Amino acid sequence: MDKENKDFLTDKYYYDEDSFQTVQFFPKDRTERLAQLYKQILSTIGENPNREGLVETPMRVAKAMQFLTQGYFIDAEKILDSAKFHEDYDDIVIVKDIELYSMCEHHMIPFFGKAHVAYYPNGFVTGLSKIPRVVDAFARRLQIQERLTNQIHDTISKVLNPKGVAIVIEAYHLCMMMRGVQKQNSYTVTIATSGVFKSQPEKLTQFLDLIGIKN
Repeated sequence: MDKENKDFLTDKYYYDEDSFQTVQFFPKDRTERLAQLYKQILSTIGENPNREGLVETPMRVAKAMQFLTQGYFIDAEKILDSAKFHEDYDDIVIVKDIELYSMCEHHMIPFFGKAHVAYYPNGFVTGLSKIPRVVDAFARRLQIQERLTNQIHDTISKVLNPKGVAIVIEAYHLCMMMRGVQKQNSYTVTIATSGVFKSQPEKLTQFLDLIGIKN
């Protein structure tokens, strides 16, 4: 994103790579193009985009969509690298119940739930807040849950080179709840493991027990 671009709307966002914070910045040209497309969509589905309740909707949705897909501009590896520390700790590290919100790439309808992340350090640890940020970096894209699980796993494996990584995601998919099969109580669990979590099943069992999932 061009942080020096003066041609923007009042609301702004960009991803600051120094603070790893999201700052609102909506590039004017992109936002206006998106708004025009959403106005056409409203007309195509039979709505009147000029009625009072919808006049500002195309612009709101244009901004919302950019916020919900900001992960395309975030480098998850840099997030971990920014807080990578030598530490002589060799037992399990778990960050559990990380809220996540994403968009199904098949219908562009949300799915949401929580991620649980575990790793066995191999000389390096990372700041605990960085793991949820990595989750968000990949969740804020058009996704499928299986790919999201693997991307989180692979990034932690590459940057920290731990003895093992395990990721579990539990999520509800509105594409299954609002349309299609319309099952309200079903949710999806995905898991990615490597290293000691594969070679020593008791370590995976320990992780699953600690996050409250029956193995």
